[in-house]
Amino acid sequence: MVQMAHWSAGISPISLALAWTDWALHLATSPGSQNRLMQQALQSSLAWSQDATRALVNTGFGRPDPQASPAPLPLDQVLAEDSRYAAAEWQGWPWRPLATANKACEAWWKSASSLRGMQNHSRHQMDFYGRQLLDMMSPGNCLLTNPQALNDALRTGGKTLAQGWQLALQDWKARQELAAGRSPEHEIGPGRGLAMTPGEVVMRNDLVELIQYTPTTPQVEAEPVLIVPSCIMKYYILDLSPHNSLVRWLVGQGHSVYIVSWRNPDQSDALLGMEDYVLEGVQAPLAHIHHATGSPIHLMGYCLGGTLAAIAAAAMGGVAQQATAPRLASLSLLAAEVDFTEPGDMGVLIDEAQVRLLEDMMAARGFLTGRQMAASFQFLHARDLVWSSQTRRWLMGQDEVPNDLMIWNADVTRLPAVMHSQYLRHCFLNNDLAEGRYLHEGEPISLRDIRVPVFAVGTVKDHVAPWRSVYKIHRLVSVDVTFALTSGGHNAGIVSEPGRPRRQYQWLQSPASSIWRTPDEWVALAPHHEGSWWPAWSGWLKAQGSGQLQPARQPPKDAELGSAPGHYVFVRYSD
Repeated sequence: MVQMAHWSAGISPISLALAWTDWALHLATSPGSQNRLMQQALQSSLAWSQDATRALVNTGFGRPDPQASPAPLPLDQVLAEDSRYAAAEWQGWPWRPLATANKACEAWWKSASSLRGMQNHSRHQMDFYGRQLLDMMSPGNCLLTNPQALNDALRTGGKTLAQGWQLALQDWKARQELAAGRSPEHEIGPGRGLAMTPGEVVMRNDLVELIQYTPTTPQVEAEPVLIVPSCIMKYYILDLSPHNSLVRWLVGQGHSVYIVSWRNPDQSDALLGMEDYVLEGVQAPLAHIHHATGSPIHLMGYCLGGTLAAIAAAAMGGVAQQATAPRLASLSLLAAEVDFTEPGDMGVLIDEAQVRLLEDMMAARGFLTGRQMAASFQFLHARDLVWSSQTRRWLMGQDEVPNDLMIWNADVTRLPAVMHSQYLRHCFLNNDLAEGRYLHEGEPISLRDIRVPVFAVGTVKDHVAPWRSVYKIHRLVSVDVTFALTSGGHNAGIVSEPGRPRRQYQWLQSPASSIWRTPDEWVALAPHHEGSWWPAWSGWLKAQGSGQLQPARQPPKDAELGSAPGHYVFVRYSD
């Protein structure tokens, strides 16, 4: 099975075959569906033919005249909504018919992949894989059918094609370097323009380093903030460049800030499980901070770090733990799921057959490699991360200057085999955490045992943790929940510093006694705000604290532990 995964790009052939069989059998036994799809295909073909003919009449052959004002065409809106075909060059004949044919097939397949009686997972898989195939066949991906690339080549005398060839060669060499276990070096990285907020490592165990940041205000809030990033990627997504560092901004608002830096696991860590990640990665730092400050702590988790933080908060809220556990002041969950019944496109890659394949792949090494995880995310967003990117680079010769987010995204990490398997099974497959079946230290925990106010953030374009899934925290806890829905995606929506243009969010507090509102009802009711959600969150943190200020104290220096960004952030391995 592991050898089979090499030619199937890590996708379980069994899972794909089951989905196709589900679809094919329902289509074969449903004459009504067959007739409906044939009629839709004929109607779509007729609309496409009419649009193509009118495009030829309006624009003639080639690029449309920018000074002309042709009559609107039937499929104008369809093309305008897809950034791949929004440029003026695609409005001319024969390029427009190529683009509209691709979009017509996309619309037809969306209907064809959803047949009455199919399992939801099969329906999702067939729709997703069909879209992936159509994205691969987009006319924009080929030089001879991409008018933008052809016009650029003619305008520059072929220079863009030469530049594209050089970039394609660079990409090939970079892939060979990665295959050999050598990561690309950039001018900037942790300690070199990124993760530059001053601080000290104040605790280290086999799994995490705990960094305390140097205060920049004379007085600080009495309650410190502990940030638990996702262990799937490096922590400095929340301490990128100085201008967009959430950590630096929080320190400047008078908060005492700590952050967890996860160690990149190796083969010796294969047996580490989710319980180890909660105990060593969340509860141990909380205990250290509580011992150092004696104050309740604002616990914040991002992505998978938020899931781990919610588990820790629920475990600490249990009756048996209340007397001995550090006290929390609040819990903040940023783009973090605790109910996994609607994981979005991530769900396409998660079922019993797929998880078993991953477990077999991990058994050989004891971990899932960073390149394998990165490939999975690329596969989920192939239109933007693969095809559109390659079109710009290889066909148009447009090099992408790496920015801080791109460099962080390329700094891949691993997950231990047992931990990853437990995460997929207990959360995605069985939804144990939301259902009250999740075991921590041998005892089942319930999210209703969380005893502190909750702040949750969802992002509008999140394909990793869809905001409607994040929103479900409302019905799983019995405390006040403040929910913010912000523009952007899983990363850009969170790294959304004040002053960034075109940022907005909705915000609404729901007391524990309030009635249940569906996500759509919440959207209709929640007020809109311009700008970043960071200031609103900082104000919320202060409102959940005691309101007392205390003199700022410098983090203790330890020559053996060292200073921020610490040691673990630099740990890399050859895969």
